[in-house]
Amino acid sequence: MQKRKLGKSGLEVSAIGLGCMGMSYAYGPAPDKKEMIALIREAVGRGVTFFDTAQIYGPFTNEELVGEALAPFRGQVVIATKFGLKIDPNGKQVADSLPEHIKQSAEDSFKRLRVDAIDLFYQHRVDPKVPIEDVAAAVKDLIREGKVKHFGLSEAGLQTIRRAHAVQPVTAVQSEYSLWWRRPEEGVLSTLEELGIGFVPFSPLGKGFLTGKIDEKTTFDSSDFRNIVPRFTPEARSANLALVDLLRKIAERKKATPAKIALAWLLAQKPWIVPIPGTRKLERLEENIGAAAVELTSEDLREIDNAASKITIQGARYPEELEKRTGL
Repeated sequence: MQKRKLGKSGLEVSAIGLGCMGMSYAYGPAPDKKEMIALIREAVGRGVTFFDTAQIYGPFTNEELVGEALAPFRGQVVIATKFGLKIDPNGKQVADSLPEHIKQSAEDSFKRLRVDAIDLFYQHRVDPKVPIEDVAAAVKDLIREGKVKHFGLSEAGLQTIRRAHAVQPVTAVQSEYSLWWRRPEEGVLSTLEELGIGFVPFSPLGKGFLTGKIDEKTTFDSSDFRNIVPRFTPEARSANLALVDLLRKIAERKKATPAKIALAWLLAQKPWIVPIPGTRKLERLEENIGAAAVELTSEDLREIDNAASKITIQGARYPEELEKRTGL
């Protein structure tokens, strides 16, 4: 597996990471914990060194899973986790990035992840009640104390990124980015390049859609997050298959799969982009890792961009309430 550096920070990770959220949360009932531990360890054996979790996944159970799975590999892998969301008494996720909460969150994550320092600590969502300078200063304190190594932001807007970076250099920004969600191209990527910040796309396979394994007839478990996503209504899925057809056409020529082409396209955008596809299955893990070996020529990339520009993706990527919490 090739390595990449996240911006100018010097933090080196595998070119493709592993998003662990779905192993505990959001995509239907959680699978067997022992199987997921085995899968994470299999990923390490295949060269993956970058693992993504968050306190709110579960909540808390995903950090515990990742911590147990990666305990034998301390010093060999990079674990990213996130602070700044909590569950209110009504069961809703709410933002809380008060400095004292950030510092307590770090202490709690140490225990669950079985570490004495967090490799990469993202603010999960911008908290409109707390100035980003206060957030960055709190993380700066944790870095000074040796409790955190790198600071990150998730789904932050341009001015938030600049203001945070002025207080404590940001190593990575994590946001959704794929061939069916290209909003980061509207200023975020150029800002990150200017500031020397790495970019970590989540949902690089469009929550599974770009694999070609989902169509308008696919049904999801009642607890699957995709049931409330406008982009996943049967009508939207039917319309959006045009993008999968494009990927399939390129994949046939490259002797690859639509998923490999979607990930290779992301890798080809910038050398400091590191996607974190999630999976619960060994065959999908192998497929995703294999994307790092797919070479897309400038001609291939032009063809994909030209064809994709003629496809109008149907449906919002989040319900309105969730979209309001993002800074893009």
